[in-house]
Amino acid sequence: MAIALELQRRGHRCVIATSSIYREKVEAAGLEFFNVRPDLPEPDSAEAAEMIRRVSDTWSGPEYLFRELLTPKIRETYEDTLAAVEADGGADLLVSHQVALTAPIVAAITGVKWISCVLFPISFASVYDPPTPPQFPSIRSLVALHPLIAKPLMEIGKWSMESWVEPIQELRRELGLARSAHPIFEGQHSPTRVLALFSKHFARMQPDFPANTVITGFPFYDEPNAEVQPELMQFLDGGEPPILFTLGSSLVWSAGDFYRVSIEAAKRLGKRALLLIGDNRNLPQEKLPEGIAAFDYAPHNLVMPRCSAIVHQGGIGTTAQALRSGRPMLIVPHGQDQPDNARRCVELDVALTLTPASYTAARVTAELSQMIDNSEMQMCASGVGEQVRAEHGTMTACREIERVLAECVNNSV
Repeated sequence: MAIALELQRRGHRCVIATSSIYREKVEAAGLEFFNVRPDLPEPDSAEAAEMIRRVSDTWSGPEYLFRELLTPKIRETYEDTLAAVEADGGADLLVSHQVALTAPIVAAITGVKWISCVLFPISFASVYDPPTPPQFPSIRSLVALHPLIAKPLMEIGKWSMESWVEPIQELRRELGLARSAHPIFEGQHSPTRVLALFSKHFARMQPDFPANTVITGFPFYDEPNAEVQPELMQFLDGGEPPILFTLGSSLVWSAGDFYRVSIEAAKRLGKRALLLIGDNRNLPQEKLPEGIAAFDYAPHNLVMPRCSAIVHQGGIGTTAQALRSGRPMLIVPHGQDQPDNARRCVELDVALTLTPASYTAARVTAELSQMIDNSEMQMCASGVGEQVRAEHGTMTACREIERVLAECVNNSV
């Protein structure tokens, strides 16, 4: 959204092609929309909660994502992506997200110029900066000892995932294309340009990144017309900076006891707390204690800088906003990229981390007490925030896109 809006401001025509559940949000921002299957359940439905629970599962989440959500509909995804690229005389450029598994196929079939994006460092699977696998986070300390240790273990991991994406290779064969490199790993990257949409302070360039990679910085989408409840501003203005508890945009639909435990921890600490609960079903039935407020939603860029600490799940969007805010964090990673994102924040000395199983009132109270009283962590978080804010990731990404577009005749994306 941030990149598309900035490109549009620069005079380009931009279309976002994605799941139908995002149509309203995309069009409300003034961007064109094109539906790409698979169709996902509405976010507030029981089906969506179950889907998010399974995707976020530490052990089986990645396999579920590819085997059951994405590849069974790979032909429909290909057809819709192809239609989006060929609409209105054809696009001059395709910019793909990591989940858009058919982007390399559409680029090969149509010849459209193609830029791929990487949202989180774990996707590069570098042997020089090994990722933290959600299933075995402790193994990272072993593989990080030397690339010669990391390489064979990474190859075993890639081999174990080949069957997950075999339908993609089957589709390529049907279309007369050669078998590609592993679609989850090397095969996702464009030969033209790879935009690493994260901060160089979060993850540095490594020798085994694609040679055409550019680390842009985080591209922040701050909704210009986001509606802010007056009660929220009154709460923020009404006392000391609160502790923020949030599960981002997805895990709020599968929150479990997160908010109940958070309320109890804030009470034990005697601190004000702001809960972003996503849905009223996450609000405990009993009345909230004095000094604790709950809202369905608030822009992270507005509330995070006004909080004393941030407790969150470690998704890349929430992590980026928290880093930008300059506030220390307690991260409770579930699955997918979240444990790796959490580990990187800990290495920056701006965060502590707890597993979901250890997220109890006693542990949260102890960790937050340690963090809030840690002036060194507060200073580190403030310094990292300054560095992240200075990067202007959206502008850098757009400049790279325009460099590729300069070779195109038409002015449309």
